[in-house]
Amino acid sequence: MATVQAVFIKGHENRLEPKPHTVYRIEIQGPVRSWQVWRRYSEFDDLDTELGKSTGSRPPTTLPPKHTFSFRRKFNEEAIIKEREEGLETYLRAILSNKDARWRECVAFKTFLGLPTTSSMGAATSNSSSSTGPQQFTSSSWLDEHTALQSLVRDIKADINKRNALSDAGEVSQSHQTNVQAKKKLAALLNRIGGLAKGLDDMQKTGMSDGEVQRRGDMIARLQDECEKLGKMVIASRQSRGGFSSGSPAERNPASAADRAALLGGGAAAAKVSNGGTITRKFGAAALETDQTRPLDDVGLVQLQQAEVDTQDTQLSQLSAILQRQKQIGLAIGTEIQEQNEMLDRLTEDVDRVGGKLAGAKKQLNRLG
Repeated sequence: MATVQAVFIKGHENRLEPKPHTVYRIEIQGPVRSWQVWRRYSEFDDLDTELGKSTGSRPPTTLPPKHTFSFRRKFNEEAIIKEREEGLETYLRAILSNKDARWRECVAFKTFLGLPTTSSMGAATSNSSSSTGPQQFTSSSWLDEHTALQSLVRDIKADINKRNALSDAGEVSQSHQTNVQAKKKLAALLNRIGGLAKGLDDMQKTGMSDGEVQRRGDMIARLQDECEKLGKMVIASRQSRGGFSSGSPAERNPASAADRAALLGGGAAAAKVSNGGTITRKFGAAALETDQTRPLDDVGLVQLQQAEVDTQDTQLSQLSAILQRQKQIGLAIGTEIQEQNEMLDRLTEDVDRVGGKLAGAKKQLNRLG
């Protein structure tokens, strides 16, 4: 299989829903990217059976044995899990490295590793919002899909930040392409969130507890809120680049008379305005002379005006650069806060999981006592 270069099993996680079980973290390395999937031992067992049915023969290596978790499990659990990790990794590598490609080309094996199959690729390129069939989730695979969608949210944010940076650098074409890419990812995200919600409904019908359904419903709601924010960020006009705002600059950002007078270079008129007076010059009347303009001829006045305009342009450019930096800092702070919130959510889940383990251990201690 040319799309997979290596596979590793690096770690495991104990989960409590729908009942206590262990899932193994499988890391897959491809030519241009790497990804990970979580699978439990029963899913390996189902894969082994399916490969045997599809190809007519068992894979080249057998799965590690399924222990009876009794006395040995209770006092030597980590050693058993480590032994099983090594056996499962050997099992997958034997399929990938075998000269006979029938096992690794099987649809069940590709689906197990999260590789696109012919049917899934056709569904992904279709313009229709419907798929070839509803995706069936287990409790653990649903959580894996939610984690993948959170990663996709971060990718879209990174694309938006890249678009803004390219726009600030004057790379209009690349900025547009990055924005189009972010829109495509956002559309895929919305579609997959719909599948996640459908999967939650199906699991609720099969007996998932109301509390767990509520918790996962909140997780979907947070993803939907993120999609709404990302949608606004993707289509937001760049007013700092000329934008599409209506009205003249003076109408969008009116300035006081004193500010306008100070910006135009002072003089008698400016002094009069700053002292609370009003300018009484009529349209068409000669401009008031100042000590700076009085000795100049027409050419000198034009040069003076051009120098003033250049100075103002330089100051505006500096102000624009400062505002852009402030904006990027604000975006970075927002992204960091979001990541911290996600870390807090994961920490809360870990605390709940550890609390469940402690409660189980306490029950066991009470029985021993």
